[in-house]
Amino acid sequence: MPISSMKRFLIKQDQVLKDGVLGLLCNQTSYDFESGRYLFEILADRKVLRKVFIPEHGLFSELQDQLPLNSTDIYSAMAEDVEFVSLYQSSEDSLKASVENLKDLDALIIDIQDTGCRYFTYLTTIYNIFETIYQNDLSISVYVLDKPNPAGRQVEGTLITKEYSSFIGIQGLPHRQGLTIGEMCLFFKNKIGASFELEIIPLPNFSTSFTIQPSPNISTETTSLMYSGQCLFEGTVLSEGRGTTRPFEIIGAPFIQWRDLLKIRSRINSFIDHYSYLNLGVKIRPLCFIPAFHKFAEENCRGFQFHLTGEKFHSLLYSMILIRMINEFYTGTNTSIWLEGKYESGSEKTALEIIVGDSILLDFVNCKESYENVISVLEAGEESWIKLADKFRIYDAPLYRLKF
Repeated sequence: MPISSMKRFLIKQDQVLKDGVLGLLCNQTSYDFESGRYLFEILADRKVLRKVFIPEHGLFSELQDQLPLNSTDIYSAMAEDVEFVSLYQSSEDSLKASVENLKDLDALIIDIQDTGCRYFTYLTTIYNIFETIYQNDLSISVYVLDKPNPAGRQVEGTLITKEYSSFIGIQGLPHRQGLTIGEMCLFFKNKIGASFELEIIPLPNFSTSFTIQPSPNISTETTSLMYSGQCLFEGTVLSEGRGTTRPFEIIGAPFIQWRDLLKIRSRINSFIDHYSYLNLGVKIRPLCFIPAFHKFAEENCRGFQFHLTGEKFHSLLYSMILIRMINEFYTGTNTSIWLEGKYESGSEKTALEIIVGDSILLDFVNCKESYENVISVLEAGEESWIKLADKFRIYDAPLYRLKF
């Protein structure tokens, strides 16, 4: 049986891991099924762990999106002589690990599951740590226990520019990047121009499956395949399925009437039929649902559930088409589907602007840009990323994009 990346790490004889002062960035996905223990428990017992850094959602993914973790007292009894540090508090400064929190460490271990999309904030948390290490010339070795990318090697979208970058969008990343978290760390170190020691503990076999969900609303691998597109609904007033058992696989709202829902589906199907060469790999099913919390809590919503067919599927493109069709349907009425106001720390832009992160794609969902132009932009962006990211691959499986 292949040795897991966790086991490979635990048997390493590096002196810094044996008697150095260690920090660990992790959440509940940092778990060893063989011993039945979390990595922070194992390292605490070895008397080498000083600090545990916790990203958005909490140590056990118990917090919903954008809920700050201002106190870590609930974790203090879980590991003796270990400080738990939240990197997702109410203040914007907390999103970056401070020099004070890093300067006494000899090594930082990163063991956390990503989803393969730039909106998922764990990547930004890692990038921010790398910047702090680099900008302050800290002598810290970094070890990354690699984990699968559940969104696979497929690449989607365009490279976000500085204008739209934020905590949920590092400048230069596409919507769906196709790299594992270890490969992304190699990319980040190169992007920053850092020279600290970085070692990736590779997967025994390249795969796209995960065992423990990385956040409250990424519950299955299917969710990960939908997320690059369905996250765009966070930029609308429609529910993206949070508060249901199928987040990012269901969308809808109480103001959508059943007869209108069927008309919207007809528009979508007509649009797709017009571009019959494009296999979108998904079927949409009209339904009603009631979120238990989040948008429209305890209200009856009408919308769609998305069912993947197993064929080639470009989630970002499909969701943009769907949002455009819904927007077009309500244009000229008193109903606006856009979520207004500031959405994320570090940016004054709306949720749609920073999630979509591209002026041409934004114009498309706003019915101001042609489909043909969007396809050209996607092709160029995806090819550009593949060319850039290919040199950071540590597995044979190639990055690829769907041909339109």
